[in-house]
Amino acid sequence: MKICVTGADGQLGKALLASPPEGWQVIGLSRKKLDLSDGPAIAAFVAHEAPDVVINAGAYTAVDKAENEPELAMAVNGKAPAIFARSLAEYGGRLVQISTDFVFDGAADTPYAADATRDPLSVYGQTKAAGEDGAGDTAIILRTSWVYAAGGSNFVRTMLRLMAERDELSVVADQIGSPSWAPDIARTVWALVEADKPGIYHHQDAGDVSWHGFATAIAEEAHALGLIKSVPTINAIPSSDYPTPAARPAYSVLDDRRTRALLDDTAQPWRENLRKMLNEEKSLG
Repeated sequence: MKICVTGADGQLGKALLASPPEGWQVIGLSRKKLDLSDGPAIAAFVAHEAPDVVINAGAYTAVDKAENEPELAMAVNGKAPAIFARSLAEYGGRLVQISTDFVFDGAADTPYAADATRDPLSVYGQTKAAGEDGAGDTAIILRTSWVYAAGGSNFVRTMLRLMAERDELSVVADQIGSPSWAPDIARTVWALVEADKPGIYHHQDAGDVSWHGFATAIAEEAHALGLIKSVPTINAIPSSDYPTPAARPAYSVLDDRRTRALLDDTAQPWRENLRKMLNEEKSLG
């Protein structure tokens, strides 16, 4: 089995490259090796390499910046998956498209099922929804949320830096979602590839939390591990107090029961995975 993983330098890409099934040939593709905004390059690459599976973990993820760069965001997030899908279809290859909770508007108050109506609020969300459409019915589409990993660029590491610098900080409390630890997302991706059943699936750590609640847990766990000297005061604020160019869904918890039933496994609680990540962060210094 020959697998190509885009976004190899990202959090999920690194986790995928660190955990492939035994005996599979895995090729990691960073942006330098394959620019996802270059459609002809994508088609040429697939024709040359003829991978059995492409896991498209690469994306334009600068949510706020995308509001000012919609064409580039659409090229990477919206058009590239369609080009992968068409190119792979020529010989029977499979696409695994990584997507996001941002395809939903956040108006719900119960977890979003895989077939729930999409209504993205931002350019980022709109382009990722277009990418799902472009991937088509033969693809495996996996939505996830609030991705983090040791050594990556993410909310957890931003909080650790701020908590080391400040005695007090403010975090939004009216956006609810679920963290997703990249190594566990990778585990789900590989299991879905092995199951080889097209469709839309969800993955997240078990449980939901606000950004404020997540920050509070980060502070408590990090302090227990000696990563920060003291637990700062963390003020809960509404989103209106922290305006951003791109709108975020107020509620983006994903219903992952279909995924867990297919794979016959369970998602790990988000706080347990946070603790694992922080232990890795400590080992990295």
